[in-house]
Amino acid sequence: MLRPLVVGRPCRFALQKRWILSNTQNKPLVVLGIETSCDDTSAAIVRSDRTILSEVVRGQQSLHEPMGGVVPTLASKGHSENMPGVICEALDKAQLTVDQLDAIAVTRGPGLPPCLPVGLNAAKTLAAVHKKPLIGVHHMEGHALTARLASEQVQFPFMALLISGGHTLLLVAHQLGHYQILATTLDDAMGEAIDKTARALALPWVKGRRGGPGAALEQAALQGDPARFASRLPMPMLQRNKSVLAFSFSGLKTAVARLIEKDRILDHPQLVSDMAAAFQTVCVQHLEQKLTMALENETQQTPNLSALVVSGGVASNLFFRSRLKAGLVDDYTITTLPKWSIESLKESSTSKN
Repeated sequence: MLRPLVVGRPCRFALQKRWILSNTQNKPLVVLGIETSCDDTSAAIVRSDRTILSEVVRGQQSLHEPMGGVVPTLASKGHSENMPGVICEALDKAQLTVDQLDAIAVTRGPGLPPCLPVGLNAAKTLAAVHKKPLIGVHHMEGHALTARLASEQVQFPFMALLISGGHTLLLVAHQLGHYQILATTLDDAMGEAIDKTARALALPWVKGRRGGPGAALEQAALQGDPARFASRLPMPMLQRNKSVLAFSFSGLKTAVARLIEKDRILDHPQLVSDMAAAFQTVCVQHLEQKLTMALENETQQTPNLSALVVSGGVASNLFFRSRLKAGLVDDYTITTLPKWSIESLKESSTSKN
């Protein structure tokens, strides 16, 4: 029996890495994690006994909302301004100094090319000056392994659905560094489709942490009736490619945009909420259909799956959560990898052992 587990927006750091570090005192390892893959500047300090000592996030909504979405060059500038303060605050909250850390971890990729170097350069500088091990973390691996930070019950192998602004990825995590991709999106990522639909519905972004256009669409949907428009929206891959294990959100997003114009939805606040609710409903129905197919197939191939994990920024959506609840230390010379296949981690792990 699979144990469903849904986790929200993760601390995407390297706690679950297999540490190649000396630990002569036999005490929990303490790691600073730095994240700048998109528009949030984040740092956290975690211990290897699953304790989060501190976490600090600086958003950039005021920079990007007037532009209608995240602008990579603006996000990079925001990271450069926020990074020193975020790291200092994380250390202060944990009541630690850099010298007391056992390692420094940083998101190496995938992510926005102008943004990743800000975090990596900060991590490399701290690690080099203080002679700490540097660990480059795969963004999607961090999402997948967050469940192991939250619960000891999630054992390998497990299935993970990673849904975020840039990725829609279904995989099986066999062990640290060994991931088998089952499905990805044929076009838009789910989070991207949500953000663009929120923009098409002219929804003001929700302020604060876990805010933004996706949160705005979720709030609008709470006041809406999905039945008003759901039957007029196409279920992705319902006819063509129905048996293909993949995701697609582009056609659904386009259909919403056409109905917004045809029915003059923006002139009626209730219709805006109804459309938001209908869009959310069709999105999760699509996920459910493909997850059911994957579970039926994969439980025959891997009968000892311990859990289904849903992670990533979009997994913070309460509607989705309710429906779906069913040797790695790197050299200081590492560079960012804006495009980085999670399956390649197996080869990297093998080569380092």
